[in-house]
Amino acid sequence: MTETKTNRNHKDSVFTLLFSEKSNLLELYSAISGKSYPESTKIEIVTLSDVLYMNQLNDIAFVLEDRLIVLLEHQSSINNNMPLRMLHYLSAEYDMIIDRKSLYKQGRAMIPAPEFIVLYNGDKKFPDYKELKLSDSYKFKTPDLYLELVVKVYNINKGRNADMVVKSPVLSGYEEFIAEIKENLKSMGLGEAEPSRKKCIFS
Repeated sequence: MTETKTNRNHKDSVFTLLFSEKSNLLELYSAISGKSYPESTKIEIVTLSDVLYMNQLNDIAFVLEDRLIVLLEHQSSINNNMPLRMLHYLSAEYDMIIDRKSLYKQGRAMIPAPEFIVLYNGDKKFPDYKELKLSDSYKFKTPDLYLELVVKVYNINKGRNADMVVKSPVLSGYEEFIAEIKENLKSMGLGEAEPSRKKCIFS
């Protein structure tokens, strides 16, 4: 069943609500990265609004230990233009973070290293993990690759990437929430299909 725009926006809002909480975001990234970040870890949410493609993407961007992570929950299908879209987003992030005047000084302007993550929960068949690369869009490729951008895509549908999900109770609750919506949508409308948030681990 193809997801409606209303359904996508509904899930987007829940995802954003959940992972705009710094403790939940830190838990999620710990599960994805396989590292264990203590609660005291400094994390700053730097999500941009009203920038390129924001009507099509649901982004959460944050800086953690000098890494700039752009986290995106993507919906029904994977867009192969995602690396190019992330490149636009990254440029806007750096434009916000860096003082433009520093670009014309001799001293090197230091920037947080970027990382791009997509959490996929659409209905189409998709592997547990896949990488999308900017270089796959190049019309002409040379042996020397001077610009690459890799988007890491994780399938978070119920039963997928279990090792990662078990490390994040909040992600597990969100996964159950979406799975129940999908099941209910087979026989009822979206308003009726939404399970009670009290049944999910969202707090």
